[in-house]
Amino acid sequence: MDIHTLQSFVTLLWIVVFIGIVVWAYSRRRKKDFSEAENLPLNEPEQPKQFNQYQRGEHE
Repeated sequence: MDIHTLQSFVTLLWIVVFIGIVVWAYSRRRKKDFSEAENLPLNEPEQPKQFNQYQRGEHE
C-alpha cells in the first residue's frame, strides 16, 4: 500500500464521517431537541444588568 492509496482511504473516511454527521443533524428524531435548544434564550427570565465598580467608573 503506497501513500496515495492511504490518502484516498482517509479522504473517503472523512467524507463518510461528514455525511454521517449531516444525516444525524438533519434527522427527524433530532428536530425536537434542536427546536427546544433554539428557544432556550427566550425561556430565561429577564434579569436587570448588574454592574461592578469598574463598569460604573468608581475604581481608584
